[in-house]
Amino acid sequence: MALTDVAIERIKAMILDGSLKPGDRLPREADLAEQLRISRSSLREAVKALAMIRILDVRRGDGTYVTSLTPEILLETMGFIIDVHQDSSVLDLFEVRRALEPMAAEKAARLMSDADAAGLLALVDSITADAPVDEVVANDLEFHHRIAEASGNAVLCSFIDGVAGRTHRARLWRGVTQQDSFDQTRREHRAIALAIADRQPSIAAAHSLSHVAGIENWIRRHLTDLTPE
Repeated sequence: MALTDVAIERIKAMILDGSLKPGDRLPREADLAEQLRISRSSLREAVKALAMIRILDVRRGDGTYVTSLTPEILLETMGFIIDVHQDSSVLDLFEVRRALEPMAAEKAARLMSDADAAGLLALVDSITADAPVDEVVANDLEFHHRIAEASGNAVLCSFIDGVAGRTHRARLWRGVTQQDSFDQTRREHRAIALAIADRQPSIAAAHSLSHVAGIENWIRRHLTDLTPE
């Protein structure tokens, strides 16, 4: 299990055993990391993940608190976890993406205008590692939408947008739990964008296939790690 997942499980255990109650403020980062026997970087990623699903509330300049954990919040959180971890149909969606995205990239390399290709590269460079994970994923969605739109096939674009939207939560979860996901995604997006700009259809398709398959494989491994034997 990844170190961030270990940190998440240990914080959740503190909530379940009553060490942390609804409304409690978490100890100082250094103290909590030492208490849980994890690195501070893993703790930060765990806090981001738990804040995203509303288990924790990060208040700038004040601290991090356990939320009220009302039934409404718990139901929303349960829906998120089921969607990301227990519904293996997300892998079916990525299988569809793996078939469609390379086709769109290949067509975009033939049809995208020079101005739009330059804009695609600028989009890749417009997001930084310290941006909130939801902004990173929004940038990701826009990147793939522009390529699909440039394919000139409205049906293909509609399919890609629809499938990408349904994998949004899984990509958010990867963004907060895989520590190198940002650098890896930007590197892969840049390779796809450069191949499109250089009018290399087969290379653009190959980079796109590798990119989507890599995310699919990460999710497959993550689901396996979380499935009881």
